[in-house]
Amino acid sequence: MTCLSLVALLTAVAWAVPVLGRPTLPFGVRVPGTHVADPAVTAQRRRYTRSVLLLGGVAALLAPPAAVLLGTPDVVQAVIVVLGAAQIGLFYAAHRAVTAAKRRGKWYEGTRQATAADTTLRTDPERVPWRLLIPPVLLLLITAAVGSTRYAALPETLATLRGWGVDAVTRVPTTPATAFAPVLSQLALTLLTPLLVAALLRARPDLDAAHPQGSARRYRVYLRGLSRLLLAGVACANLTLLLLALQMWETLPSGTLVTVLTWLPVAAVALAGLTFAVRVGEAGHRLPPLPGEEQESGYVQRDDDRHWHLAGMLYANRMDPAILVHQRVGGRWTLNLGNPIAWAITAVIAVVTLLSVLGVIDLPESTM
Repeated sequence: MTCLSLVALLTAVAWAVPVLGRPTLPFGVRVPGTHVADPAVTAQRRRYTRSVLLLGGVAALLAPPAAVLLGTPDVVQAVIVVLGAAQIGLFYAAHRAVTAAKRRGKWYEGTRQATAADTTLRTDPERVPWRLLIPPVLLLLITAAVGSTRYAALPETLATLRGWGVDAVTRVPTTPATAFAPVLSQLALTLLTPLLVAALLRARPDLDAAHPQGSARRYRVYLRGLSRLLLAGVACANLTLLLLALQMWETLPSGTLVTVLTWLPVAAVALAGLTFAVRVGEAGHRLPPLPGEEQESGYVQRDDDRHWHLAGMLYANRMDPAILVHQRVGGRWTLNLGNPIAWAITAVIAVVTLLSVLGVIDLPESTM
């Protein structure tokens, strides 16, 4: 990926985050429905958009000459760090400005706050679409079978998976761990993604107390679509890993056309994810309401900003038994750091990561 394409990607993502977010959560701040178009919110949206585009334009002008002077790898890392940090700073500044306007205007004064819950998600939960695991499992078995057949004939050293393809210059000794690294990555994706989907399907939903019935229905549609998208993504990733493995095992020649075809499945699922985000939205908020769902309940969603930190990225509430909660920014889930179980999960991840960095354990490498 060139510097210019990286700048364009980061700029597009930064621009899209507030655009695709829920209207009642501008820049990670909870606001009542009557203030989603408040002048203060609108002004911050415009200022943020202009700043992000201006920053992207400056980065696009400076990146090519910097790549010539310093070398492309160093500039790519600098672009990711500097441009990403600046974009986060712009988002946080907008978050602070909306929060200040909300406090000054006392937007929640006189409102009836409530929290909506859908108990049917426990009695009649959404199910993991297990049949969608058939393609990724078949691709995993095919890759393992081809690798087992080719292993005895492999050379003493293997090309490595680096960047967007196979690096034939940087080579590693041929061992079961290096030769079957793509298979191990496939196995990890195939095992962990369904567990993640099952956890998300049972996570506490973030419903709209102003329209509880409609938001509960839309959230179910959102969950069904997201679970299918994630499992389809595993199949696409496993296909990409199969093609990368064939190149590493010198069964498939490498080249520009092969690289494009290799990453085409991942690009397809990324496009599908973008389409899903635009049509459905976070928690399904973009779906059209059914007749009768637009009726107001007389309540507004409870103002819980005090439990969210870092512009809506981190959640900590000791009184909330939930482990996973829907994040306010970016359409993801995050751990409730007020729950001891969440800290245990975080500790396990930190220990595994530290041991991997120190070389005590080897995690399967992947270009994903």
